[in-house]
Amino acid sequence: MSDAKLVIGNWKMNGSWAKLCDFADAALRDRPTCEAALCVPFPLLPAAQSALQATPLRWGAQDCSAHAEGAYTGEVSAGMIAEFGARYVILGHSERRTAHSETDGQITEKVQRALAAGLTPIVCVGETSAERDGNQTPTVLRRQLLQLVRTLGRDMVRIIVAYEPVWAVGRGDAATPGLIDDTHAFIGETLAIHAGLATHSLRLLYGGSVSARNASAILSLRRVAGVLVGGASLHAADFVDICRAAARCADEASPVSSVDA
Repeated sequence: MSDAKLVIGNWKMNGSWAKLCDFADAALRDRPTCEAALCVPFPLLPAAQSALQATPLRWGAQDCSAHAEGAYTGEVSAGMIAEFGARYVILGHSERRTAHSETDGQITEKVQRALAAGLTPIVCVGETSAERDGNQTPTVLRRQLLQLVRTLGRDMVRIIVAYEPVWAVGRGDAATPGLIDDTHAFIGETLAIHAGLATHSLRLLYGGSVSARNASAILSLRRVAGVLVGGASLHAADFVDICRAAARCADEASPVSSVDA
């Protein structure tokens, strides 16, 4: 696993060509030293390629089809996304799971398509407030992860897992650092046991109301390899501040032992 912290912005159904140009200007001015990318709506992919290619920022999409091509009106394949120089694709976001009834099996198929197209999937997992209140978090996370493990095996090292508690998304209050650390430890242990992977080989992000205000506390956790940022990623100044926090935390962090869950 790279020692650099990763900051991924999820613009959801927001943004414009003009906003991408604002981000390009900010990135060229402040030169983020962490790994950072913006995942934009499909129509903005060519604009992202044009605006960001000369900056330290990379770009990606927020979903892809489970099919390579064919009669699937309205869908966009991973191969099409890759043609615009995208590096990442967010898959299994809670809004997709809820609003579009995406299953763990469908998400796994999308992951396979993304990998085949040379993209790095960022796969979101997480529990609802009712599931957490019912002490179902381990059960939910294990189910979401094991579908991937059964299909990918040791190729799990090629994907990024983002712990995104549904109850924290868009609410303004992130999970506490202690809860994040404990949950990332559980995810790491689950993948180590079932996929045979050393924890240092995994990149685990946190997503859910990440802001410039709380980013340092989250990114300083040694099990957190980066953050998936929603609303704050729409503002160039906030996004750059989060990138600065990521760079500082990476400089201060010591490597995680391969035997430390």
